[in-house]
Amino acid sequence: MQTINQVIKTNDYSIFEHLKGNRVINPPHLARLKKSISEDYLEVPIIINEKNQIIDGQHRFESAKSLKKPIYFIKIKGLGLNEVHRLNTNSKNWTAEEYMNGYCELGYEDYKIYRDFKNKYNFGHNESITILKGGVKISGSNFQEFRDGKFKIKDYQLAVKIATKLQMIGDFYDGYKRRAFVYAMLKLFNNEQYNHLEFLKKLSFQSNKLQDTTNMKLYIQMIEDIYNYKRTKNDKVRFY
Repeated sequence: MQTINQVIKTNDYSIFEHLKGNRVINPPHLARLKKSISEDYLEVPIIINEKNQIIDGQHRFESAKSLKKPIYFIKIKGLGLNEVHRLNTNSKNWTAEEYMNGYCELGYEDYKIYRDFKNKYNFGHNESITILKGGVKISGSNFQEFRDGKFKIKDYQLAVKIATKLQMIGDFYDGYKRRAFVYAMLKLFNNEQYNHLEFLKKLSFQSNKLQDTTNMKLYIQMIEDIYNYKRTKNDKVRFY
């Protein structure tokens, strides 16, 4: 038997450093760890390199530090960001559902309203975020805000109106919750030429013309074809 890397114990938190480029601290995960540690502190060591930069165990370190618990660590020379990426790849990524529930547990009001909205209308997370952000197609920065606990609802009443309009389409097309279809409809809801009641009336006897696709532009073309049914040549509209 050979001892290679020993576990060291310390209460000097100042010796440890953040590794630039590592994942940011996740507040819900941090809160859960603090609760767990306060109830039963398992002496699981963090891993650092020769520069005392934390390679694995950022959340354990921050949780133990905030509770003034000792830090147990193993020092391994030569570890850097590549090893962090490898460790993160092998660990489970947080889902949107976990972020939502985590921030709800922390008492974030916008996330509580978001959860109620999503449970009521049952759209996907990307679609729900987009609708509650005012109907503007989601971007990477929007979802990053959601992960970082900075998500804010722009106009809840508008979101309810949008969700209700989409639900009305569900009477004729069961794919109304598909992401590409939701984004297509959001684009049309902002088009002055579009009239929702007219579309529903024409869709009621042409529902077979709506076929599932992952392409927003194709959805708009299908909707345009349905919408223009029995319109004169000069009265036809183009939505895209």
